[in-house]
Amino acid sequence: MKVSMEWIGDLVDINGVTPKEYADAMTMSGSKVEAIENIGEDIQKVVVGKILQIDKHPDADKLVVCQIDTGEGENLQIVTHATNVEVGKLVPVALHKSKLPGGVEITKGKLRGVMSQGMMCSHEELGIAISDYSGACEDGILIVEDGVPVGTDIKDVLGLNQNVVEFEITPNRQDCLSVIGLARETAVTFDKPLNLPKVEVRGCGGNINDMISVEVKNTELCPRYTARVVKNVKIGPSPKWMVDRLKGCGLRSINNIVDITNYILLEYGQPMHAFDISYLEDGKIIVRNAKDGEKITTLDGAERTLDSSMLVIADGKKPVAIAGVMGGENSEIQNDTKTIVFETANFNGKSIRITSKKLGMRTDASALYEKNLDPFMVKEASDRACQLVEMLGAGEIVEGIIDVNNVADTREWIDINPDKINTFLGTDISENFMVDTLKKLDFKVEGGKCLAPTYRQDIEYMADIAEEVARIYGYEKISSTLLKGDTTPGGKTFVQNIEDKVKNTLAGLGLYEIVTYSFTNPKIFDMLNIPTDSNLRKTVVISNPLGEENSVMRTTTIGSMMDTLARNYNLRNADVWLFEIGKTYIPTTQDKLPDEYNKITIGMYGENTDFFALKGVVEDLATALNVKGIEFKAEKENPTFHPGRCAAVLIGGAKCGIMGEIHPAVSRKFGFECRTYAAEIDFTAFAEAVDKEKQYKPMPKFPAVTRDLAVLIDSGVPVADIENVIKSSGGKILEEIKLFDIYKGKQIPDGKKSVAFALTLRSADGTLAEEEINSAMNKIIKNINDNLGGVLR
Repeated sequence: MKVSMEWIGDLVDINGVTPKEYADAMTMSGSKVEAIENIGEDIQKVVVGKILQIDKHPDADKLVVCQIDTGEGENLQIVTHATNVEVGKLVPVALHKSKLPGGVEITKGKLRGVMSQGMMCSHEELGIAISDYSGACEDGILIVEDGVPVGTDIKDVLGLNQNVVEFEITPNRQDCLSVIGLARETAVTFDKPLNLPKVEVRGCGGNINDMISVEVKNTELCPRYTARVVKNVKIGPSPKWMVDRLKGCGLRSINNIVDITNYILLEYGQPMHAFDISYLEDGKIIVRNAKDGEKITTLDGAERTLDSSMLVIADGKKPVAIAGVMGGENSEIQNDTKTIVFETANFNGKSIRITSKKLGMRTDASALYEKNLDPFMVKEASDRACQLVEMLGAGEIVEGIIDVNNVADTREWIDINPDKINTFLGTDISENFMVDTLKKLDFKVEGGKCLAPTYRQDIEYMADIAEEVARIYGYEKISSTLLKGDTTPGGKTFVQNIEDKVKNTLAGLGLYEIVTYSFTNPKIFDMLNIPTDSNLRKTVVISNPLGEENSVMRTTTIGSMMDTLARNYNLRNADVWLFEIGKTYIPTTQDKLPDEYNKITIGMYGENTDFFALKGVVEDLATALNVKGIEFKAEKENPTFHPGRCAAVLIGGAKCGIMGEIHPAVSRKFGFECRTYAAEIDFTAFAEAVDKEKQYKPMPKFPAVTRDLAVLIDSGVPVADIENVIKSSGGKILEEIKLFDIYKGKQIPDGKKSVAFALTLRSADGTLAEEEINSAMNKIIKNINDNLGGVLR
């Protein structure tokens, strides 16, 4: 919301308050100031001058030499090619070393051999529109109206010497989207009286009911509708004071009637619309729902197709406006319009937002109506518009107002409990201050209770009253205090501690944590080669997505991880190891929320990255968490992964995840030209498998013995099966198994592979004898041969 301090100053005495002081005070009282701008600060040393003499340029047919009085003693000589200059006219004169918008600097110099000591300015050179000042013309110098003293700063003449304050208004304070609303806040902040204009309409006789009728067929979407009629309308320019005020709020002047509706929009925060009564069939205004397929051409010249959810303003035969959004071209005010109808109404905010969104047209009016405006200000805003019509001589007001009012006052009295408010705020504010503050804020206070004004729809509870008191008392005066009250000791849950452990462990292994969106693109399933009949394609669809690429909730985190890996690959990051703890969402029944599952997702690519690097990360994570019984089983049916380099992750025999190399076809879809690896593991399964009991093992007293074991075995036998046989056969003295080589090639028969392990053997009771070692190794070799068909290489 932009408003000039000069307009606020007309309603509240803030003389002597600097723009910075005003901004600081308003921000601290709850009306945050985003910026302050002097709209004419780009214009320096431009004054009003009077043309005293005009001579032809001696060496140029299209140039003239003017002698100009600028009130500085000596006359200035200025050369110009403007054709509308005349002796006696007042013009803007840019003096030597003056500045104009756009960083333009004017200095004296010669034009075709004749000294020019400045420049006369057009409206474009001063940065204003042609409609902003009556003396502006399309091609020529701006002519200043008679009576302005010579030497006057042109900014004062054009209304550019205004300090414009831009406020950031929160959605709950729609009352502050108006000059009057901000003036109220200013008055309370600076403890000054509020001087609102007295609204009086003289009228010219007649009866509005003889000229027009109003029927509201949907009172839920239009709880209040008023109409006033203005006859003998005189369309023309607005006075300078109105043009300046509109300009200070960022609006340009159109004509007096349009400017009045815009003025009310700014002053009251109440949108208005004006119809040419001659275009209203049967002299009727009917507020109704549109018919499906009904069409209207709006003021912007676009044809709109309506449906029955939209509210329209219609006459006896056709819609003439989309309620709360935009008027129709078929009832637009023309230059020859003689009689108009002023519409001032209150519409349902939700309905207006849905309509404007469906039609793709968000206007100043719809933006306000969306916030559920105060229906009780409708009549006063309508009266104020009629008062302005009379002030500007723009027409005559027909007696009477049609006011279809179905608004119920639903406000409730709220207790003022000073002790609770002080406890809540941590203050010691007196009850008198609280009561005085609420009265200044236009609350009714009676018998220890208060009633908020109708425009304060955000006030519902005692906490809201406390906030009002606190912001006027001054947040900076409230001392910092520690939290009070009885509560349970703080701390993290077991699951939260496990999550921290997972993150710390993976970070320690060299992985970087990422956080991705929980919603995804439905096309991700095709990119991951997921079959059309897979349950993973049954998703929760977002009803109001940001776009198709974020329109469903994810059922797998692999897609999000691949997207992030691909982004890093495209940025030429050579070796990338990432992880995420994120949710997947599995739909249940239509009436229930989806089931949410926490997943540990790991993704990696790079020169030193392979299946076993990924497997090592998962194993190290299980070790750090003290998860027992983790196994890996070959998985060949998952279409997202390489059928020969993929494994299911099992805990206690139950599948809890998948890991391996991403299928080359999938990798290519994401733009990779290298191998990529990923794992998706159920976090809850990992957390539940954590063994909370840790046993102490003393440092070994006796030396360890290492033996290398190379086994020749069928290629299809998983390494995990060999490790399981070794573990079950090695007995208590087997301390550790490490895989250090898998080999296929020369000297290895087809269909076979060589798998080599380093075994660490140790006894807690004494130094191992050779017989014990050989006995254990022989048992391991025998069981590998008996169970898996492997032989010692």
